[in-house]
Amino acid sequence: MPPSDGWYLVGPFIAVALVGFLAAVFWRMGLQWNQVGENPPRELCEGRETYEGLAIFGETEDYGLLCPAAATFDPGIAVEIRGLLAAAGIRSTSAARPDGRLMVLVFPEEVDEARRLVGGSPAL
Repeated sequence: MPPSDGWYLVGPFIAVALVGFLAAVFWRMGLQWNQVGENPPRELCEGRETYEGLAIFGETEDYGLLCPAAATFDPGIAVEIRGLLAAAGIRSTSAARPDGRLMVLVFPEEVDEARRLVGGSPAL
């Protein structure tokens, strides 16, 4: 078919019609766009704090399965601590905190041994 028949408009028309249809269905179902920073409805907030107990809004630190074994401000010391732990066969990693400290993290079953090793370290 030559492009002058108007068939080249059918594809985009179907796409626009489908998007419009889905928008109407979602609007009818009550699935409307929310504005960023929009406050929750008043009935959800009465008598309690909306975000109370949610860890993502708190000051608590979450390292998943890992536990902190040591904390330092100097990256060189963190590398030395990790080397000391690696020599003892303890797997470790480090994570930076918002206050600038580096946390040396180990698995929970090795945290006591790691803290014993690091506690008397000249790297601290």
